[in-house]
Amino acid sequence: MITMFFISTLTLLICYIVMTLASLISKKTIFDREKNSPYECGFDPKGSARFPFSLRFFLIAVIFLIFDVEITLLLPLASIFNITKVFSWLFTSTLFLIILLLGLYYEWFQGALEWSK
Repeated sequence: MITMFFISTLTLLICYIVMTLASLISKKTIFDREKNSPYECGFDPKGSARFPFSLRFFLIAVIFLIFDVEITLLLPLASIFNITKVFSWLFTSTLFLIILLLGLYYEWFQGALEWSK
């Protein structure tokens, strides 16, 4: 019982020493200002927050997220093909794709997909 405790403690100590040495060895000694600063939406995060930014960037990002989530909802359609009736599967998938296309056309005709106006 004591030997198992000793072995566990020794293993933990060795792992801690190896991780500490790896962390110290892998440190970069040359710091680059551009590589160390975070990139946030195309503007300097350490600058003034009062500068205007492009709302089109956020609109495109939201549209991308919406259609990205829709793709994850489309993926299970392929896996349920074998366990459902063909007509119900075809009706559901067609209706879902029509709703997606109507949303895409709506965004397109409203001009939300044009980057420069």
